[in-house]
Amino acid sequence: MSRWEKIQLGDICLKANRLEAPVMGQPYRQLGVRLWGEGAYERETIDGGDTKYAFLNRIEADDLVVNKIWARNGSIAVANPNQAGTYVSAEFPTYQLDITRIEPRWMRLITKWRGFWTACDEKAQGTSGKNRIKPEQFLSIQIPLPALAEQQTIVSRLDQLANKVRQVNEHLDAIDTVAEALLISLHHKFAAGRLVRLGDIIELFEESEAIKPDGQYPQVGVRGFGGGLFAKPALAGTETSYRGFNRLYVDAIVLSQVKGWEGALAVCPPELAGMFVSPEYRTFRCKSNLASPAYLGELIRTPWFWSLLQAATRGVGARRERTRPEQFLNIELPMPELHEQLKIVEILSRQNELKQRHAKIREANQALIPATLERIFQRSTC
Repeated sequence: MSRWEKIQLGDICLKANRLEAPVMGQPYRQLGVRLWGEGAYERETIDGGDTKYAFLNRIEADDLVVNKIWARNGSIAVANPNQAGTYVSAEFPTYQLDITRIEPRWMRLITKWRGFWTACDEKAQGTSGKNRIKPEQFLSIQIPLPALAEQQTIVSRLDQLANKVRQVNEHLDAIDTVAEALLISLHHKFAAGRLVRLGDIIELFEESEAIKPDGQYPQVGVRGFGGGLFAKPALAGTETSYRGFNRLYVDAIVLSQVKGWEGALAVCPPELAGMFVSPEYRTFRCKSNLASPAYLGELIRTPWFWSLLQAATRGVGARRERTRPEQFLNIELPMPELHEQLKIVEILSRQNELKQRHAKIREANQALIPATLERIFQRSTC
């Protein structure tokens, strides 16, 4: 088999300039880019009066979006159709792809390839601006480019593989749903009709840190529907309009005020303690001898608990208001005593062997696509 042609990104990328001057009172959906090829995500919407940037760039579907600071760590993504109409700052150079030469889904695969991250890292090293990658350096990176038809064939086959992975994960999700049902059953049984306000057993507790212009603030996000916390690229003090961030601590209950009603809340694990969230994320701690973080961590991952949050937050759907701390703490729910909570945690711990087995399967599934990509792109390097 012949090696694929290699081309510079500048040969298939055209700078996308859809600059708009922010207008006070007008909302702007923001786009962020996750590390290690995990794709773009929609950040919180901001008011045009709350940004220091003179211009924001509007994103369209299939745009290639680059985080200048963290490109060396795989923070590059191809925007999907749902992300059209979002905005990025000047820290995110954006390009239109020449779709007569490159399939956007092929470029999306490139962003998930370790060899591409390495090339970005090599270009960024030794530059000024704390290893930011300059647009001209980024565009000089070479990528493998088979014929368009071959790109589409490879992408389609990988889509089929990804679909198989999804099917396995869906099967595991169904088993997890049964485990959640057991938790809720035990919860009501041991509560035995005892009702409490959430504020009786937890309290608002925040470690706020003022932002310094020369500071770096590694960020944490909260996935919806019980997806838990995840690390995000650090923000420089000059890259945010916030005056302060909340520092996370072990066992903090982290609530997204914007999306908490759809399950965007979780307990902070030790590995994320010390990282930061914006003021849109509120942190709470368990009151001594009244609540177990391990127990609440399981409970708040359930759709049953999200339904309580939805009822506490006014509005409907996307028009729902932010979940304010007082609304969250005012939720009334059945709650076992602490010793009963710990008993349930012990019962659930017996499922750990099954959970660990599922975790290994999920881990293998997670590694399958990257490993396949490595084998595919070896053709361009050998």
